[in-house]
Amino acid sequence: MNRDNSKLLITGAAGQLGQALVFSAGRQGWEVVATDLPDLDITDPQAVFSELSRQRPRVVINAAAATRVDELESDPDGALRVNALGPRNLAVACRRLGIKLIHLSTDYVFDGTKPGPYVEWDATGPLSVYGRSKLLGEEWVRQQCPDHFIVRTAWLYGVPGPNFVTAILARGRHLGPDGELKVVADQRGTPTSALALAPQLLALAATEAFGTYHATCQGETTWFEFACLILKTAGITVRVTPCTTAEFPRPAPRPANSVLENRLLRVAGLDRMPAWQAAYRQFWETCGDRL
Repeated sequence: MNRDNSKLLITGAAGQLGQALVFSAGRQGWEVVATDLPDLDITDPQAVFSELSRQRPRVVINAAAATRVDELESDPDGALRVNALGPRNLAVACRRLGIKLIHLSTDYVFDGTKPGPYVEWDATGPLSVYGRSKLLGEEWVRQQCPDHFIVRTAWLYGVPGPNFVTAILARGRHLGPDGELKVVADQRGTPTSALALAPQLLALAATEAFGTYHATCQGETTWFEFACLILKTAGITVRVTPCTTAEFPRPAPRPANSVLENRLLRVAGLDRMPAWQAAYRQFWETCGDRL
């Protein structure tokens, strides 16, 4: 890699996106520093500044987050610590040390009532504790670090999980051919493979096109339709029945429309995201034996 500094520090490196980033960055020639708990706690500002001062990376990608959205409804302080204070701590340290920061955010910053896909400048309106904590994290990154990329994604899956793919596979295998699997059919979004998102983030890291972006795979579907594809691809026979969100109540409200348009990536000539169906096929071919 022809860079004066090719060091990339990844937080949340043990998670599904973090692992995809470590793999992709290594293949591209980055010098990767993979961090996660307990070695680096992003909620500790002194620990963050100390580690970034010691490592002096060119770019930090923050893939650390509290994402168990239903549990967070009863733990708003925990959500704020990880999803808002953590990004703030990274942003302050990156600003002081002259480091570029890529921070991952979510479709949950929107309320899901828009008829069509959300673009980057649409008004936010989170419905859940998780969504509110992620929105505050975005705002603090913007305030504290000018050299930032905020990248919203949605319906993310990868290994090791847990995620929708691993949940559907587990339920399908448990139920078998005589079982019935009910899946919500009135929420729309775009399944996004961590294997597809990681190279997109690294493409941004090589630029100074700072700002807020949406990065999901192309197209849209429902959870029900995605579940059918997951089971078919795995060769699992089970009866899949569509249901409504109201029939499947959860503590945290979900946006009915989570479709994000990668408008600003496209305008900047940086959109590398594939169609969601092709991305899932590639994910299954690469990782299916581990699911």
